[in-house]
Parts: sequence; C-alpha cells; structure tokens
Amino acid sequence: MTVSHIGYRLDGSVAVISLNRPDKHNAQDESLLRDLDARWRQAAEDDAVKVVVLRADGKHFSSGHDLKTPAPGYFREGKTVLESAYRWETEHYLGYSRRWRDVPKPSIAAVQGACVAGALNLIWPCDLIVAADNAYFSDPVVQFGVGGVEYHAHTWELGARRAKEMLFTARKFTADEAFAAGMVNRVVPLDELDTRTMQLAHEIAEMDPWALATAKRAVNQTLDVMGQQAALQSAFDIHWHGHANALLRTGYPLLTPDPLPSKARTKEADA
Repeated sequence: MTVSHIGYRLDGSVAVISLNRPDKHNAQDESLLRDLDARWRQAAEDDAVKVVVLRADGKHFSSGHDLKTPAPGYFREGKTVLESAYRWETEHYLGYSRRWRDVPKPSIAAVQGACVAGALNLIWPCDLIVAADNAYFSDPVVQFGVGGVEYHAHTWELGARRAKEMLFTARKFTADEAFAAGMVNRVVPLDELDTRTMQLAHEIAEMDPWALATAKRAVNQTLDVMGQQAALQSAFDIHWHGHANALLRTGYPLLTPDPLPSKARTKEADA
C-alpha cells in the first residue's frame, strides 16, 4: 500500500494542503513531491476552491530534500548520471515550483520551525507567507558544493545583499529578518499560526475569483517582464554546474560526505 504524506481538506472555499511526514521533519522524497503536486493540481482544477493554503504538521515546516532517500531518476545502472538527474530535477524541483507559482488562485504558505533548503522551493512559489515567530529560513547548499537550491528566488525574495548573505554564510534567517526583507507578509505567535493563516485565507476568499486571478497574473507578469523566469532557469543551470563539478571530483553530485544509505553507496562503489 502506498502511503501519502500529503493531507488535503476543504475549509469552505479554502483548500488546505498539509505536509504530513513529521517524523522525518517533512523531508521531501519523490513520493511526497509527486503527491504534493497532485494536490496542487486538485486545488487548481476545483472551481469551488478560491484560495490555497500550504502548511505542515509537526514542529518544522520542512527540512528540505530527503537526502537519505535519493530519487530513482538520479541513477542509471547504479551510477549517478548527469543527464537523467538534470531531467529529474527539472521536473520535480524547478518544474513543480514554477507550476505552483502560476496556479491562478491566491496561495498562502504557513511556516513554523525549520524551513531549510528544498523547503524554500515550496514556500517561494506561494503568493503570501505567514511565519510563526519560531520560524527560520536557511539555504546551506553552498556547503554541499552547489550555489543554492533549485528554485533560485533568493534575490527576488530577499534582495541581492541578503541573498548573498544567506548563501555565503548558510546561517538561519529569523522570521523577523525575513519580514524586514519583505519575504514574509506576517509574523504571528506559533500557537496562532493556523488560525491567523486561515483568517487571512477566508478574507481573501471573499473577493471575486476572476479579479483575484487577474491581480495575481498582473503581479507575476510584472516579475516575468523584469526577468524572473529567465533568471530562475539560468540559476538552475548554474546550480547544475555545482552538481557536475561534484560528480567530477567525487563521483557523487555533492561535495559533502555521501548521505546515501549504505546499500546505495555500495551500488555506486561497485559501479
């Protein structure tokens, strides 16, 4: 039996999508991302849904990619192959995030605790972000030999200097810092996160859906005219320069000690 780690419910005209893998800090493996994309599609196609809320169960929003469960698309005959891994990430990381960003309905991310690396791929496509006062945001991927996560919206979300600081230092940005930078819309007490997020969602849902869709499109189109989509694609290709460099140097697409389970490590070594 396949177990989904994504919850989905309707609260009036608000679709609530929940990451539900708290025992793994909502780390994202292939099945979680696939099910998450399916729920985004469901919300997008349901005429009764006017607003989408993305939230997470447990202490942390998400620890990012599940490095203990490497995606099958990375491997061919037991080895990491650049072309297949690039295609897999194009679909499951950059592709999914772009698709969620362009869903023609307002979306709100509710974030508590850790929001690290690949977790940014989930929240940055959302239109609004509500953060609990214990939330923090980090992209430590430079420590892995790669210049940032796949949906490289750092500069758009934080401004150039704060983006560089996040990447160069791998430090945690607090909810208040993210708010000051304009990345987060509201910072609320942790025990009020869900309530305050849903209040905002229902307030927005009172608006005409066509007007909401056109307002969202106008802002997103402005970002695109400014070059956001081209910049994201360019940064994704630069991201893969990091993976390619690591493959040449270590035989694995990261420079840090191999996080693969022992069985997968054995396959790589045998190959």
